Amino acid sequence: MSLFDTTTLSVAGAEKAGSIANAVQTRANIFEMTQAAEDAVLRPKDCGAFPHDLRAGLAARIAAQAGDKELAGRYAQAAVAHIDISDPTQGGGADHAVLCAFVDKVAGATKDIAAADIAQLQAAGVHDADIVRLCELVAFVAYQVRVVAGLRLMQGTNS
Repeated sequence: MSLFDTTTLSVAGAEKAGSIANAVQTRANIFEMTQAAEDAVLRPKDCGAFPHDLRAGLAARIAAQAGDKELAGRYAQAAVAHIDISDPTQGGGADHAVLCAFVDKVAGATKDIAAADIAQLQAAGVHDADIVRLCELVAFVAYQVRVVAGLRLMQGTNS
């Protein structure tokens, strides 16, 4: 995979030549580590309770909430059986309502997360390690949305 084929750079529309490309090349390690982090949170070897397509649906949901339709679409393509949860205007259905509510709150109002939010997940049968996995996913996608937005601004684009 070329550096410019990573999700972050391809979604940002980063060109392979020019001043942005030069800047990207000098910070190649950052983009390589970003892709490694994406692989770790979206496609880990140990999925815990959340298979890859569920993680992709949640990532699409988080990106859509943040207003990045292109990144959301990219993740939605991998959501397969969990495409329903990728739309933040939907509750996620009975099976995933608690999960989606938590992810929405963490993504949109992190400072408002309280012990009761964690207790709701635990009451729904989500183990502590999986709660950590969810938070890692939200944190990564929030980071990625911001990097993509910054790259677009550097290129003079907003979409």
